[in-house]
Amino acid sequence: MPIPQRPIVVVEDDPFPRLIQVILDPATPAARTAAFDHFVAHDLPDFTGWCERLRARLGRLYPAEVRLVADQAALGASLPGADVLVVEGFRVGETEIAAAGGALKIVQKYGVVTSSIDHAACVRAGVRVLTVRRLANIATAEHAFALLLTLARKLTRTANHISVEQLRAAGFDPTTFDRAHTANGNWARVPGLWTLFGRQLGIFGLGEIGRELALRAAAFGMRVVYTQRNRLAPEEERRYHATYVSLDELLASSDCVSLHLPGGAGTRGIIGRRELAIIKPGALLVNVSQPQLINREALIEALAAGRLGGFALDPPYDEPGRTDDPLLGFPNVIITPHLGASPRQNSLDDFDELLVNLAHKLGRV
Repeated sequence: MPIPQRPIVVVEDDPFPRLIQVILDPATPAARTAAFDHFVAHDLPDFTGWCERLRARLGRLYPAEVRLVADQAALGASLPGADVLVVEGFRVGETEIAAAGGALKIVQKYGVVTSSIDHAACVRAGVRVLTVRRLANIATAEHAFALLLTLARKLTRTANHISVEQLRAAGFDPTTFDRAHTANGNWARVPGLWTLFGRQLGIFGLGEIGRELALRAAAFGMRVVYTQRNRLAPEEERRYHATYVSLDELLASSDCVSLHLPGGAGTRGIIGRRELAIIKPGALLVNVSQPQLINREALIEALAAGRLGGFALDPPYDEPGRTDDPLLGFPNVIITPHLGASPRQNSLDDFDELLVNLAHKLGRV
């Protein structure tokens, strides 16, 4: 009886999708497997056992030949004979489908936004397009919203400060209210607290994470505006309760601004002195994408001038960060050590769902 041919899975080479190679391909370098074991150990001590249990549910999808592709230009050469193509940002159209030589059955988007995939070309070739709503993206959006709430409620300045002595040391002027006449709320006299309800959130980049943030902002009763290179279709704008505006209008009119753009030369310093001069005075600025989106010197100048009501960043400009980072000297700044997508179980569950679904759609279970 002939031995079934191993499936061929082509994967866009990115830090998280490399896990597909570790799970499916026995030829994966030992150093890569060990690196992932180390990467997840604080959340998943038994990475080896997790892989084995997942493989047992994948039927004949395991073992597979996994081909990692570094860039769009190299994609075509890796596609001949491929059963599955897993992409995050690569474009997929007639050229890529033809390069597979008729073998391609599924294009799997690592996410839910499929604007880079030519659906009509896939339909003509009988290729299915699959998506996965990434828990890691949801976690990053939640982190952005947590940072926004922390700034609005001044939690870093007040958490665990409950005595008169602590509050005075923190720069507040606590008092005693006449309870025969008034309530006792905010006896610490913390000024400038915000309620997000009714505020405007401007999202720069309504992609995978930006859309998750928009849903959460709408649930809090915020008005959502967005800007990016290409405007969404009207039905997508309605789905995310978002209104398209120019970047300058977004900056000038939004109470809160959140950045959700990819890194690289095209976006480095996209928020600089000009943009920080336009931003609404007192606005809260959150960046859970790439720190280099904001010119660091211009940011420090804006904070020193009191232009921003608060700033939150994940990850920091330097990893690991420095205790002498000048941003840490501002009381309205929060920096967290690259926590956005965590815990690791989010990404592990993403690939569990993705691979189990692939195995079923390919008929290999």
